[in-house]
Amino acid sequence: MKKWLVLLAFLVVLAISSSMTYEEQTIIPALEDVLASKPFEKQLSVLKIPYWDTVVSIEERGYFEFVEFLIRKLTHFVGFGCIALGLYFAWGKRRNPAVVAIFGTALIAGIDEFRQSFTPGRMMNGQDVLVDTAGAIVFVGVVVLVKKIRRT
Repeated sequence: MKKWLVLLAFLVVLAISSSMTYEEQTIIPALEDVLASKPFEKQLSVLKIPYWDTVVSIEERGYFEFVEFLIRKLTHFVGFGCIALGLYFAWGKRRNPAVVAIFGTALIAGIDEFRQSFTPGRMMNGQDVLVDTAGAIVFVGVVVLVKKIRRT
């Protein structure tokens, strides 16, 4: 039962964050304070990330907006990786917990993106679902791998 409560807690955090507008979520003012000297700007400026119908880069968005983009996508990856682990451990010893966790997380990600599209200033994005699912695959994959190594 406790494992399902952990999963529920992850889902509540997801619901709250997806209900916030971009303006409520932005961390750019904090980044401008904390990273005023623009550390790693030269190294980050070589990154050009295809996203939607555009390329996200320092050149296109500016330093702080680009760093925020990276943090937001990392948050998707890690957050949905945690949701996948919550599903994996809550599912327990039933059949195919890794498959249930990954596909369940992809479904949750899709539903969340759809729900988010009703939030002012936010839109539905299939690429975020891919990032979310990738997080699920990596997090669950690591747990499965560690379990296999421990058995041998």
